[in-house]
Amino acid sequence: MPRCTLYIVFLLLIPILSLSQGLKFSAGHEPIDKRTSYELFNKKDISFEKQFTLAFELSIYSSNSLGNIFRVKNKDNNTIYNLFYDEEGENCIFRLNEEGKTSLIIAKINQQRLFKEEWINIQLTFDLEEQAFKLKIQDQTYESPRVKLPQVYTPRIIFGKSDYLIDVPMMSIKNVRIGNATHQYFFPLKENAGGIVHDEDGNAYGSVSNPTWLILDSYKWKNIFSNSSPSQAGSCYNQRTKEIYYFNQDSITIYNIKTNQTNKLAFQNPCPVKLVLGNNFIDSATNKLYVYELFYTQSYFGPTVASLDLESYKWTVESSDLIKKELNHHGSFYDERNRRFYIFGGYGNMTYSDEFRRYDVDSNKWQTVQGWSGDKIFPRYFLTAGKGTEDHTAYIFGGMGNESGEHIVGRKYLYDFYQINLNSKKIIKKWDIMWKDKHIVPARGLVFPDEAHFYALCYPEYLTKSHIQLYRFSIQDGSFAIVGDSIPIYSDKISTHAQLYMDKQLGRLLVLVQESKDDIQSTLKVYSLNMTPITLTELNSFPRYGSQRKVFLCLMVLGIFGLSTYFIWRQKRGKRQLTNLLEETAVITNPIVVTAQLPQKNDSVRPNAIFLFGEFRAFDRNKRDVSYLFSTKLKQAFCLILSHRWGISSPYFSQMMWPDKSEDKVKNSRGVTINHLRKVLSEFTGIELVHKKGRFIIETTEEFYCDYVACTQLMDDPSYINESRLTQIIQRGKFLQGLDHPVFDTLKTEVEQNLLPILLSKLQQADLAHQHKKSIALAHAILLLDPLNEQAIFSQVKAMFALHQQEDARIKFQQFCHNYKQLMNEDFPYQLDKII
Repeated sequence: MPRCTLYIVFLLLIPILSLSQGLKFSAGHEPIDKRTSYELFNKKDISFEKQFTLAFELSIYSSNSLGNIFRVKNKDNNTIYNLFYDEEGENCIFRLNEEGKTSLIIAKINQQRLFKEEWINIQLTFDLEEQAFKLKIQDQTYESPRVKLPQVYTPRIIFGKSDYLIDVPMMSIKNVRIGNATHQYFFPLKENAGGIVHDEDGNAYGSVSNPTWLILDSYKWKNIFSNSSPSQAGSCYNQRTKEIYYFNQDSITIYNIKTNQTNKLAFQNPCPVKLVLGNNFIDSATNKLYVYELFYTQSYFGPTVASLDLESYKWTVESSDLIKKELNHHGSFYDERNRRFYIFGGYGNMTYSDEFRRYDVDSNKWQTVQGWSGDKIFPRYFLTAGKGTEDHTAYIFGGMGNESGEHIVGRKYLYDFYQINLNSKKIIKKWDIMWKDKHIVPARGLVFPDEAHFYALCYPEYLTKSHIQLYRFSIQDGSFAIVGDSIPIYSDKISTHAQLYMDKQLGRLLVLVQESKDDIQSTLKVYSLNMTPITLTELNSFPRYGSQRKVFLCLMVLGIFGLSTYFIWRQKRGKRQLTNLLEETAVITNPIVVTAQLPQKNDSVRPNAIFLFGEFRAFDRNKRDVSYLFSTKLKQAFCLILSHRWGISSPYFSQMMWPDKSEDKVKNSRGVTINHLRKVLSEFTGIELVHKKGRFIIETTEEFYCDYVACTQLMDDPSYINESRLTQIIQRGKFLQGLDHPVFDTLKTEVEQNLLPILLSKLQQADLAHQHKKSIALAHAILLLDPLNEQAIFSQVKAMFALHQQEDARIKFQQFCHNYKQLMNEDFPYQLDKII
């Protein structure tokens, strides 16, 4: 194949290679010194002859944006070219300028046409032989007049802020390519930290200031919208309009995920269906939202299905059919082609259902679908269902139930997967996993990114406060990986649910978490994750080659130096301790710099103690600070086992610590980690890591102290809690402060979510009793956990004024306002004088 043909293929593959990566630019809304600048080839000169092309994917994530996309400087002359972005009416304008002289190309493209996709392809070809530029934006090509270009070009390319060009559009870029038939360079922008940019082989070719790495958005769920309703409500996502709908009997709140705009409308006529659970689906062909209820506990004779026109927002009664059978937590999917909505399973009247029912949008009738052949699906609830990539195919996954369908027999957690042919009515059981860890059920919604996989949200529904985790399953054999971090959920009531959506056009997964504490009032939180979601190992996997070798060599040199210094110091402490240290370091595969840490003035120094609030600190039986013995991996293992009071199974421990490896591949790593942790804990009295009945558990006696354990014991009975002891624990700082590894996120969130309601309740009691000193201490503890808690700052400054500490109160309030401005990018809406 000729080189030029290879080069064309190389450029055409750009959209295919679009993965979970990219660089987001801090733009004109930020101070000048905080705006992003990415410079390519500033570390190394690269030259091209005849022609070369700069290609990348661009996303403009806000309207009314303008600024410099990139500049190209030639090392051998002073001529500079830049691509500038602006907007005019409904058009996007791209200007290729010869800087300080003229605009060579002005490309005007309709916004709606251009931004059908979230990412657009940009290609700029420097034709050094024809002395001209070719600019291609999506499928439109523009050519410049002849210009004077050198035969050999040594480019330096700067995206974003550059010299005096300080205007930067609100943009992201990824998959940057530059090359010709002879030389090609690819920069996937898969870094997750730092300011050095590498090519696909890990070689450093550039640097960036003030980066925001998009790969983090493919691991960390982002809360993009929150709202609440005082009455029963429903929620869903409309892929056609990119809108989230959150509606109750009287009104609807609409959030557009592309524009970030929120609109609330009151219905001219209330919803004709009396809402209980707000079950619903969307028919995108007619742009209507259908709401349905299957069962009422009291006599009801009104409409049970109604549609909302999503343009006029007028309700229409569709049906008064009532199934009259409670089918809580059923699975559902919509056959858009045939305009039929299917439900399967559900729980009610002490039985589990194994029936398919469907609602025909055209006839407005519910009916039980019979005549199925093939494999039988056991009666169940808490299942999930979804349409596959083929029109006539649907799938059902998991749930709880049993073969008889009788609740009194006892329920069984199910991890099976079925394919349903809606035309032939044939059911095929694809697989059934032998689940070895704590039981989970799927939330609503199966989504299929391709023909080989599906995504499902899973969580332990038996816990009041738990976390939802995204799983990627193989359709073929059920093998799976845990991707992304977790999302908290309060799962105590029937109306609480979560639903997963995928918008391939925007390249996003969305989760709608609707929670209720009384099955009446509810809150909605919407989370977003960029496609393709990644595992923790993938998050930390780039760069792989060149730069990692350099880093490894540097760490090795530093590690050897640090260990040598440490051995000399340790030798003076006795031969026994030196021997133990050599045994410990023998299991460490990578050299680590270990430095003894001196206790700070506010640390509680006590023997046999480990502190997890504030900075991680550990003191052995002789009161020596041995925090350095806990590597990050050992801290993870210690916290993970400690947080499971009744122990943690080996498979689950392995899954959390090494999420991308199978059980047989992590056996050695697990054994090394457990042995090392046992050896470190042998420095303490009153604590032991044991293995009982297949579970790892940390057992302690009164001789050992851990502030986390003390905190959980205090929270076990909030009505008799000793708030002074609790605030004393929290005074050290946030839980696991400074340990930002994603493994800690779930535990951090759980601890803080459990603490805050208790502290806020005690603060309210202290305020009512005019216990001003107690109010100040409690408010201080709350602000350590939640720096923007308004109730805490109000109580704190009021109590300080009551104690004639006006100046200190003003300082505290100013600090709070400063933090609020930094985090929320807006002024705090209250003034101190009005609060007092």
